[in-house]
Amino acid sequence: MNRPHLGFVGAGVVGSTLAVGLSRAGYPVVAVSSRSSERRATLADRLPSATVVETPEAVVRDAALVFLTVPDDVIEPLAASMAWSSGHSVVHCSGAASLDPLEPARVQGAEVGVFHPLQTFARADRAEMILPGSAFGIEASSDDLHAVLAEMAQALGGTPLTVSGDKAIYHASAVIASNYLVALLHVASGLWSSLGLPREDGLKALLPLVHGTIENLERIGFPDALTGPIARGDVGTIERHLAALREVAPSVLSLYKELARTAIPIARAKGGLSKEAAGRVRKLLDHPEEGGS
Repeated sequence: MNRPHLGFVGAGVVGSTLAVGLSRAGYPVVAVSSRSSERRATLADRLPSATVVETPEAVVRDAALVFLTVPDDVIEPLAASMAWSSGHSVVHCSGAASLDPLEPARVQGAEVGVFHPLQTFARADRAEMILPGSAFGIEASSDDLHAVLAEMAQALGGTPLTVSGDKAIYHASAVIASNYLVALLHVASGLWSSLGLPREDGLKALLPLVHGTIENLERIGFPDALTGPIARGDVGTIERHLAALREVAPSVLSLYKELARTAIPIARAKGGLSKEAAGRVRKLLDHPEEGGS
């Protein structure tokens, strides 16, 4: 399969990571544009075939397949502002949007697609390291473009994943798994202040536990990776947790309860939580002053 000349509009973390990765994989990245002259120059310096261009329109002139690696709300107006033809393909990298924002390009004859790396992009150097092994959510207006994007995902060391249905659900799943894990650990490490220890120490101590949990999920999956008091049916421990949180961190109480409720059916599936104990846990979570072991 011939590899198309690529262009990137947007030189942030996602655009830079993909452009460098695809270039290393043998795809000619020929044009880079960004509102930031510093970012586009920095990215182009890492791409042996790339030329810095001043406008998105110049990227379309030079490249056969254009990546719009810009914020979600910018995709549609940007696509509408550019001139496309039947010789072009254009993709965005949003996890929440489908093909609709690229409709202005499609009606002009371009093939349109989505190429969403299911990975966290905190910093470009870290993203380049962890991108291999990732899933890539792919949509395309034609089988030919779909095949090109699937080959790109594989060239980056990833797995192509054809996404259909409500993209907002797909993206919400990713947000819960990644962004809200950060938020959850912010809460968990913050509890260490009541022990006289800074949040940084709490995070350092908790991270090996998180790594071990993720490794268990990779190796043994649901429901066996669930451990702890709900998995064991240890109602007394849960009661002590609730009492302590009510006194020291009442703002965390509702979060703890909701996560505990979510864990109950997993624990039941694993087999360590009896029906009777599950009922006691639910009663404790709904009416803590009436619970007990």
